Amino acid sequence: MKPEFERIHPFSCFYFYGSYLLFSMLFLHPLFLLTSFVGVIVLTLLHGAGQQLKSSLPFYLFMGGMIAIMNPLFNHRGLHILFYMGDQPITLEAVLYGLIMMFSIWCIFLVFLSFNVILSAGRFLYLFSRLFQKGALLIMLAIRFVPLLKRRLGQLMTVQKTRGINPLEGSLSKRLKDGMTILQVLVTWSLEEAFQTAESMTARGFGASPQRSSYVRYRWNRENRIVLLFLIVTSIGCLVGWTKGVGTFVVYPVMKTPSWTPETGVYYICYLLFILTPIFIEGREKLKWRLLK
Repeated sequence: MKPEFERIHPFSCFYFYGSYLLFSMLFLHPLFLLTSFVGVIVLTLLHGAGQQLKSSLPFYLFMGGMIAIMNPLFNHRGLHILFYMGDQPITLEAVLYGLIMMFSIWCIFLVFLSFNVILSAGRFLYLFSRLFQKGALLIMLAIRFVPLLKRRLGQLMTVQKTRGINPLEGSLSKRLKDGMTILQVLVTWSLEEAFQTAESMTARGFGASPQRSSYVRYRWNRENRIVLLFLIVTSIGCLVGWTKGVGTFVVYPVMKTPSWTPETGVYYICYLLFILTPIFIEGREKLKWRLLK
């Protein structure tokens, strides 16, 4: 069963993901960040990317943990000293800022799991190929390159183990030698296929015509217009609130306790509605499916 959000026009989907990435960097208030974090996890699970989330979880935890730990170790700004590590003070402000950056990075990483499910290569090219034909293609190839290399690396290691080449076993020199052998084969394989792909696309006339046609045409129906209008209105409300200081958390040079006013509540509702839009679309369809079974 395809995600219901995938039936929405690609431009509306791209607008949501682009705005979400922007808001994850702008709104550093703990409540706003927590809303983004919980929302993107729910959205990822609704879009069926739970297995990708599980496999990528160690990397996300490592990256987030490194940011949370390294910031107070190298940044000693702040008035509230928790303790000293050697001669260097560890401040409350540095710890809090590291935690905020950790959640912000997690939100950015996690949203790409849902992004890859909803905005496939064809939908992405549909949006940008007419304006940036070669640029859109390069972006899609780059996005595809990381999981492709990961899959090929697993295949190579499985095959090379039958020849006694395993970079995970043996002495350090043997592991380095085996690792370089596998890396050489991986790079050669990838470059050779990239060259063949480029020749094939040139033979088919890619880039020769001034305009690119699209096999699938996405039409603006009533639902698409309503979704896009709702996303635009709520995102504008969020940006207006941000210009007034809503959703920000001042840590340096002096930490200020986040305030909560009725005006803050209004802008938070705009932010919450924006985050919940794709979740509502997915939840509505799943509820309808359960009722019809």
